[in-house]
Amino acid sequence: MTHDTDPSQVEAPVEPGQAEQSTPRQDDAAPGSDARIAELEQSVTEFKEKWLRAEAENQNLLARAKRDVEDARQYAVQKFARDVVEVAENLRRALSSLPPAQEDEDSVLTKMREGIESTERSFISILERHGIHCEDPAGKPFDANHHQAMAEQPSAEHTPGTVMQAWTPTWTLHGRLLKPAMVVVAKAHEGGQAG
Repeated sequence: MTHDTDPSQVEAPVEPGQAEQSTPRQDDAAPGSDARIAELEQSVTEFKEKWLRAEAENQNLLARAKRDVEDARQYAVQKFARDVVEVAENLRRALSSLPPAQEDEDSVLTKMREGIESTERSFISILERHGIHCEDPAGKPFDANHHQAMAEQPSAEHTPGTVMQAWTPTWTLHGRLLKPAMVVVAKAHEGGQAG
């Protein structure tokens, strides 16, 4: 019996040593490939570090920009606010210039005082709603960051360095100094230290 054989299925004769070379194995990597892998891993590590640094710088830049925008929004009116507090101080000066209230005073004077007081209260309330606050420093320790010393006076009743009198209050805008208080500061009495 004859068997027909398909010539495409006939294996070609194998020469000695040829079978081993036909398919390279993974273990037989080319010389120097370990060095190439280490080099690529080093590059990946460097690029990752650069990316992380760039990302951190980007986050810092975004945070700084956000802070700057917030500051600009909150403090953009600083110059205007400084001018506006002059009006509040003028209202206080107007009240201080009036004679003390008396029972038999003229009704015009009484109504004028009440009108100025009401206007001052309303005005201060509006300023406070917009972040502008005033503080009377009288009796508190002198603070060069918030007070401007206009004079020093010896005093037996006040501790040296205490604000004896405030000509104007300290004004702040959202906690930032807007206008320092003009103050008179106590110094040690010539007869000795105040106790």
